[in-house]
Amino acid sequence: MEKKAINKEIIKERTKKGVKAFKKEFKKEMNTAILAAFGFLIALVWKDVITGLVNKIAQEAPFGGAIISALIVTIICVLGIMLFSRILKDREEEIKKENEKK
Repeated sequence: MEKKAINKEIIKERTKKGVKAFKKEFKKEMNTAILAAFGFLIALVWKDVITGLVNKIAQEAPFGGAIISALIVTIICVLGIMLFSRILKDREEEIKKENEKK
């Protein structure tokens, strides 16, 4: 009888830990999804601005406007990737430090 009571308590504790871990991961993923949605919205807004600017520059270019357009867009994207990679890396390090403290 004691063994069954101990097993029930162990199962109960493991279940609570599992639920806590699930809630924490769910919140984390929801935050990521919401941030991604905001990022997508920002990208859509800036798309028209960048497209207009690139088209204007490409029309005035004496040679291969498409090449200039591709280069400008590539530079902007690479800078954006570098910036966000650095931000995410810093955030991951903060989370790691917080988890180590616990």
